[in-house]
Amino acid sequence: MELGILFLKINITGIITLSELDWITTHQSNFTRLEESIAIKLGRLLDAGSINIGCRLNS
Repeated sequence: MELGILFLKINITGIITLSELDWITTHQSNFTRLEESIAIKLGRLLDAGSINIGCRLNS
């Protein structure tokens, strides 16, 4: 999984799953500076309520 692609998917749906959140936290020690800034942006969006924790339903 790549953080950039995950970021785009989360922005489109407005939802982050617990498994994606877990993946981010377990791999954050290996992130580049760009990926770190993306993770911080995701955290801010979560704090602001723009992104919700939940599940995505496949159509």
